[in-house]
Amino acid sequence: MKFLTLIIFSIISIFASILPSDLKNKELNQPAGYSDTDTSIRAMTFNIRFDNPNDGPDAWPNRKEFVASTIRFNRADIIGTQEGRHHQLVDLENLLDGFKWIGVGRDAGDDKGEFTAIFYRSERFEVIEEGTFWHSTTPDVPGSKGWDTAIPRITTWVRFNDIANNRTFITFNTHYDHIGEIARKESSRLILRKIHDLADGDPVILMGDFNTTEAEKPYKIITDPDLGPVNLELFDGFYHSVYGHHGPTSTWNGFERIFPDRRIDYIFVDSNFRVYQHGILADSKNGQFPSDHLPVVADIKFMD
Repeated sequence: MKFLTLIIFSIISIFASILPSDLKNKELNQPAGYSDTDTSIRAMTFNIRFDNPNDGPDAWPNRKEFVASTIRFNRADIIGTQEGRHHQLVDLENLLDGFKWIGVGRDAGDDKGEFTAIFYRSERFEVIEEGTFWHSTTPDVPGSKGWDTAIPRITTWVRFNDIANNRTFITFNTHYDHIGEIARKESSRLILRKIHDLADGDPVILMGDFNTTEAEKPYKIITDPDLGPVNLELFDGFYHSVYGHHGPTSTWNGFERIFPDRRIDYIFVDSNFRVYQHGILADSKNGQFPSDHLPVVADIKFMD
């Protein structure tokens, strides 16, 4: 009887090994052509909270390993971070093997102030060009402020060559003002113009902390081409994922709890990418969140 069972098990194993890849993916409830070894890109946006000693048990020295392990465990390839100061970014680089980062501080374009740094897997992605612009009417002037913004705000962008796909694409990572209502709307218009001017036909990822909900005008300017200053349409991965959204529907926790109706962190793509999976990660450890924002992830692939 044991011998017969072994023969049956061996036949089943052999049959499974020769199944077409698309069928095996369906068995695993994965999209055809999508797997852990696929050449998709896992993008993440993560406001890591600036190093504020007044945060007490939630201060950066008590969170940095958790932030790094959240990135590592979720296998992110490109991470748009917000609020990180230079020493925090150095900490993360030291904790994350195989990653480098791009960015400058918002105060004067050097290592002072908060960054919208972009981390990336250096063995897979090559930096072709990069830059940072300020949310103002003089975006190329470091430290400049515009409209009713409370503090300088910036967007960092990088054009990458994806070695795995032999394709180039451009990523924008931003952090909108938390006070200025006009500034948030104008920031959306500025970013769309910059994407139009810089993308040059390359696929686009836009992500960050937008300090706005989808019911508000800054979000609508980005997602409705009739409201923007240029003919450009971007898609929110939350709604345009092949397999829907996973996890909470809000991204703000304030180190306390997940507050409803506060989805303010986003990953957008243009029509050159398809989003396969999208999620908001509610990781916690002994009741502690890695940051006061929840990270957002999206698995995306080139359309052709």
